[in-house]
Amino acid sequence: MAEITAALVGKLRAMTNAGLMDCKKALTESNGELEAAVDLLRKKGIATAAKRAGREAREGVIAQHIQPGARVGTLVEINCETDFVAKNEVFRTFCDEIAKTLAENPNVDLEATRAAQVSKMGENIQIARHQRLEVSGNGLVAAYIHTGAKVGVLVEVGAGKEATVANEEFKQLVRDLTLQIAAANPTAVSREEVDAALIERETAIATDQVKDKPAHAIAKIIEGKLDKFFQTCCLIDQGFVKLNSEVTVREHVAALSKKLDDEIVIRRFLRFQLGESSSE
Repeated sequence: MAEITAALVGKLRAMTNAGLMDCKKALTESNGELEAAVDLLRKKGIATAAKRAGREAREGVIAQHIQPGARVGTLVEINCETDFVAKNEVFRTFCDEIAKTLAENPNVDLEATRAAQVSKMGENIQIARHQRLEVSGNGLVAAYIHTGAKVGVLVEVGAGKEATVANEEFKQLVRDLTLQIAAANPTAVSREEVDAALIERETAIATDQVKDKPAHAIAKIIEGKLDKFFQTCCLIDQGFVKLNSEVTVREHVAALSKKLDDEIVIRRFLRFQLGESSSE
């Protein structure tokens, strides 16, 4: 039996908003396994969230760079020790330059540059992670850094026609999608991209929650619960925030595709949140 420490109980409470005794009991039943304890609480209707919320938060910023022509873009997370440095204009300029350099060459050795900045700022600075998107065929990339530079988004949207890429409504759609991703925090573009193991887990939880319902109704109820799950985690199934969620992202993209007589496809996206890449 794993030791059920106060820290472990506290972490489970942060992840689920469940009560102290419920968390202790769930951890005992799951032999101290956090994910299993979360599932137990959800099955009992005690926990309402499945997302992990106990990641260590480090100071720093998310920075971005889009190359001219909007066909190549990069997101980078750069960490420092204090919020004071994270807000410093010299540090912010350094981060922007790192993002630009990585957009040009994602394999560049930045150690000397990083070390020089450490000496200048007097704090430990680490380039935690970075990713680069490059358009293949017709399309655009766009980026958005939320106020405070703790969340950053990069998205690639494709089109069938070159003329569509130059259209202002298409460009606005790509920009709007970055705001959607920042605000609604999807984890996949579509249902087809969701990890099968995660779908299986959600199905198991839903099945356990409705096991006492009439047999003829169980399948329909489970289907409804999975639909709600997909509406949360899949970008194209989400309500489009800009339009007050009255239409889905899928419907909005389809409407513009029809208007421009083209096929518009959200190909992929990145969403970085400060600290989420750190080990737990």
